[in-house]
Amino acid sequence: MIRRARLLSVVVIVVCGALGIISSTQTWLTVVLDDGAGHLLDVPGASAIPVLAPLSLAVLALGAALSIVGLILRYVFGALSVAIGILLVWLTSNVTFEHPTSSVIATVTESTGIAGESAVDALIASITATAWPVVTLAGWILLVAAGVFTIATARGWAGTGRRYRTADAESGDSTRPATAAGSRPHDAIDDWDDLSRGEDPTA
Repeated sequence: MIRRARLLSVVVIVVCGALGIISSTQTWLTVVLDDGAGHLLDVPGASAIPVLAPLSLAVLALGAALSIVGLILRYVFGALSVAIGILLVWLTSNVTFEHPTSSVIATVTESTGIAGESAVDALIASITATAWPVVTLAGWILLVAAGVFTIATARGWAGTGRRYRTADAESGDSTRPATAAGSRPHDAIDDWDDLSRGEDPTA
């Protein structure tokens, strides 16, 4: 399980970030206006929660970076995932269960030209939620769990590259690395290999 902890954490966090980005473009709330005609307005996730898209992008970036960082940054990124996840759980829960006027005011104002929370509230007949807030809320709960899992298992994500090189050195298989190092300078391909092994190429 520990061997797969890095992959599991990275995949779950990246998927949660991608879900948030997709969800930000989908309809979260449907507003019925009390204007005599009962016009319907669709409110996307990005309007219901203005920070949804940027925070989702941050989660996506955290997940991608988590695949190559060292021990200290694993703890930092895990903690950030938990913090962002808790914030998004709170914001999404509020929209999902409370349907506050503040989550639809931008859409209503854009459509009707009426501004001000009290004026917009008087214009709204009803607000209903689609399935997207619930799905996204589940994703944020999973993100918090992934962040906690990352913190709990981070120390076990030993760099495989170091272990393999140590084993090679102990078995006397040091000719190939020495030959490679002596035959050409350290280039971008070597840097990429170092990153793939979870090492810092600038060290």
